[in-house]
Amino acid sequence: MSTAWEGLAAIEAIGASAAVQGAAGATTAPTAAPGFAQWVGREIETLNTQLLQAEKGVQQLAAGEAMNVHDVMLQLEQARLAMQLASQVRSRVMEAYQEVMRMQV
Repeated sequence: MSTAWEGLAAIEAIGASAAVQGAAGATTAPTAAPGFAQWVGREIETLNTQLLQAEKGVQQLAAGEAMNVHDVMLQLEQARLAMQLASQVRSRVMEAYQEVMRMQV
């Protein structure tokens, strides 16, 4: 068990030395890459926009305002596929999380 702690201490030491080197030689603050949470948030917003556009298209079609049924059907299919993708990503993330939680440390 001490080897795991030694490995963790070595990783922390590398991170600390990289931070010191970065602070000594850098004149601007490094920008962090967008994380998974920001990506998921943007994708959910995109999905919501697609769903709202498809709903608006259906409402316009029902009111007789939409000129092209083909475009409305394409919007609906794109929204359906985007929803399926979001559902699959959620399922896979949950499976990965459950697998991590089952791991013994």
